[in-house]
Amino acid sequence: MDSNTATPVVGMIGGGQLARMTHQAAIPLGQTLKVLATSETDPAALVSPRIEIGHHTDVDALKSFAVGCDAVTFDHEHVPGEHLRELVASGVAVHPGPDALLHAQDKLVMRRRLAELGLPVPPFTEVTTADDAIEFGSRHGWPFVLKTARGGYDGRGVWTLATESEARAQVTELLDSGAALLAEQRVALKRELAVLVARSPFGQGAVWPLVETVQRDGICVEVLAPAPEASDELRQQAQDIALSVADQLGVVGVLAVELFETEAGLVVNELAMRPHNSGHWTIEGARTSQFEQHLRAVLDYPLGTTDLAAPAVAMANVLGAEQRPAMKLDERVHHLFARFPHAKIHLYGKAERPGRKVGHVTVLGEQMTSVRREAALAGHFLSHGVWSDGHPVH
Repeated sequence: MDSNTATPVVGMIGGGQLARMTHQAAIPLGQTLKVLATSETDPAALVSPRIEIGHHTDVDALKSFAVGCDAVTFDHEHVPGEHLRELVASGVAVHPGPDALLHAQDKLVMRRRLAELGLPVPPFTEVTTADDAIEFGSRHGWPFVLKTARGGYDGRGVWTLATESEARAQVTELLDSGAALLAEQRVALKRELAVLVARSPFGQGAVWPLVETVQRDGICVEVLAPAPEASDELRQQAQDIALSVADQLGVVGVLAVELFETEAGLVVNELAMRPHNSGHWTIEGARTSQFEQHLRAVLDYPLGTTDLAAPAVAMANVLGAEQRPAMKLDERVHHLFARFPHAKIHLYGKAERPGRKVGHVTVLGEQMTSVRREAALAGHFLSHGVWSDGHPVH
């Protein structure tokens, strides 16, 4: 508890944009978010007064950071499980706990567990030799997908292998570097979807509407809520999958379940046990944002309603352009507001680099077609400083 306000202190390991937005959600609740950042220039460190500098792989830094926290949670999943078990053993409330978090840290562990639970996953296998990969391709078809079991995001740590020679070369190189690998059947997908759920230690669950996520080069560029043209049956199935995963794995906090929609139904792609890019739209687009809900969940508060705040919500990520625009970012914000005064902008305090997520913009309205168009235009303009539809800047 904070000695001045007698309100909870939540510790978040990692100082990125998720911690930055969680800090914003903590303010109206009177809570204190303490952040373990690696640098004073991390996005959360630029806005939060309760920053400690340390590394998530340093167990002593973690123990020192946890002192005085009512709960400890995460901006990312990269904290070693053995360190978290030491925290738990010393009486720290870690949410999600290390046994649950492992399923978001290790894709092979996740695949095996979900398969045991009877949840829809693609055919997969552990790859310990090049022959394992070649045999998998022969059995389940070429091309197939090779992944590193740990690490990897935004398209990193994923390869599509189309031939035996390609598989042998890639697998050998990765195994020689010490990577743990798995192979998955390449899913013939119609589109990508995601569903977010929150779960409290008490066991209460709350789920947001199913959304569509649009990817480009392995990076999410758009999120559409609710997912267009999704049947009630599909939405219910996705929500049931997410609630089941959260319950069966004992997740506390926000869980994102990324899904593939196929002709045969839904397939689970990835899990994230923290606020997630596919849920940033909830800040304005839902009655309770994922960031507030995560705080409620880790403190075992009753969870908030997840209803949409408008019939249609579209979010576009702001990605660093290949060449930084001559127009300064603040001037881009100025012109964006002049054209779309209803757009909601979130910038993360990060330097612009090609392909880097530096912010997002959300538009709410009555029709998905119009809000999607406006969000896409806004995201592109903030990235490039020009309107993709030819609209004059001045």
